[in-house]
Amino acid sequence: MAESRLPHDHGQPIEQKLENLPDAAGFQMVADLFKQLADPTRLRIFWLLCHCEECVINISSLVGMNSPAVSHHLKLLKSAGLIISRRDGKEVYYKAAGTRQVQLLHGMIEALMAITCPAPCPPDR
Repeated sequence: MAESRLPHDHGQPIEQKLENLPDAAGFQMVADLFKQLADPTRLRIFWLLCHCEECVINISSLVGMNSPAVSHHLKLLKSAGLIISRRDGKEVYYKAAGTRQVQLLHGMIEALMAITCPAPCPPDR
């Protein structure tokens, strides 16, 4: 048996697991991402943009907030790399970024919604 680097040996093969342990910076990046989505309005906007592309005015209407507040949330989501935007004339349209990470995150949110809603969640509108 290999000598353990841990103070106590509990007979578990933890050394093999520790070889794959991400560094602290990796966990910080994940924590920062969760901080962005810890706000229910921002989480709702992200979910919406995973399903469609919309302008600020329509997003504002859908979430019941004024445009400047929605723009603030969009800026944070965009800086986190979760959404992208495109301009068409005077309008700016937003949607979820097409990355594998965003797809996984969206799937996780869908799964958590299924777990936390005791019955099928009613549609918002």
